[in-house]
Amino acid sequence: MLLQQYELAQLGWDDELSAAFAAHGNDGAVPARVAVQHRSEYRLYAESGELRGELAGRVRHEAGWRTALLPAVGDWVVAEVHGDIAVIAGVLPRRTEFVRKAASGSNTTAAQVVAANVDTVFVTASLNIEVGDAFLRRLERYLALAWESGAQPVIVLTKSDLAGDVAEAVALVETIAYGVPVHALSSVTGEGVEAVLGYAAPGRTVALLGSSGVGKSTLINRLAGSELLATREIRADGVGRHTTTHRELVVLSGGGLLLDTPGMRELQLWDADAGAGATFADVEELAAECRFNDCSHEQEPGCAVREAIGDGTLPADRFTSYRKLQRELRALEIRQSARLQSEVTKEYRRRARANRRDFGW
Repeated sequence: MLLQQYELAQLGWDDELSAAFAAHGNDGAVPARVAVQHRSEYRLYAESGELRGELAGRVRHEAGWRTALLPAVGDWVVAEVHGDIAVIAGVLPRRTEFVRKAASGSNTTAAQVVAANVDTVFVTASLNIEVGDAFLRRLERYLALAWESGAQPVIVLTKSDLAGDVAEAVALVETIAYGVPVHALSSVTGEGVEAVLGYAAPGRTVALLGSSGVGKSTLINRLAGSELLATREIRADGVGRHTTTHRELVVLSGGGLLLDTPGMRELQLWDADAGAGATFADVEELAAECRFNDCSHEQEPGCAVREAIGDGTLPADRFTSYRKLQRELRALEIRQSARLQSEVTKEYRRRARANRRDFGW
């Protein structure tokens, strides 16, 4: 463990958190921030230094199956300190939270909080591969989740030293980055790093999201100015290798904080209605101009969306991606709602009866 002590303001503490902590009325407890989570064990940053955290049985019992109520990396917690061990007696309200569907092969819809109290989300992607349709569609999904978290997304294109035409790649990404800054950088040469370092101001927290091997750990080391996290070399075919196996909140010498997350090979949405709207704000603005409020953007007259696709103002691939995301969110909504499941089942049965009548079955 590090012997370093921390100022709470450096960790992001403010008056709102102070009031929430006081409301707990836990005499003798101290505020602490979750730096690392390993299953049921935690590492915490507190004013006195780093502590090993354990979850109070009451907190675990009250959370039950609702894992989103348990402490996550970035959370502020109420800690009862006993030597170098802290018992986590409560979780303070989150300003922002990055939530996704728990990665599983089953049909579960349990929410998983990946990061909490993040100010800026670096949506990272590597420029050592072709910036094509699949590249842009994946960025759109990350952007939807980033917006939904409540934090400000920023697209960071890494490994610019391995790219061909960087300016062209940035211009292409900007076509789907509605209201989102786009930065290209190289953690090897340092070019472009200074621009993104400004987001990690003292007391501000930046989370890094992205697929395996895009260079998140290397970027953290570059921003920190030291080898804080392990990295791996790029394979001979130019593909990066996954390094990080857990989420970790890193304190920078300049006072900001960085949160690294494992690469999510299969990004699964949880609930990103608002995030999808922000990501596809251009599509939704066009939809608002349609003649009919319930326009399906198929054959209706006066459809502004179809008109924009026809004249090239709105790329057809982007609209297809928007529709796909909307269908996925609708499916998740149905799985999370017993009422909607019942309505869908009744509709299927109604159609089945109608088909039997029509065909004389």
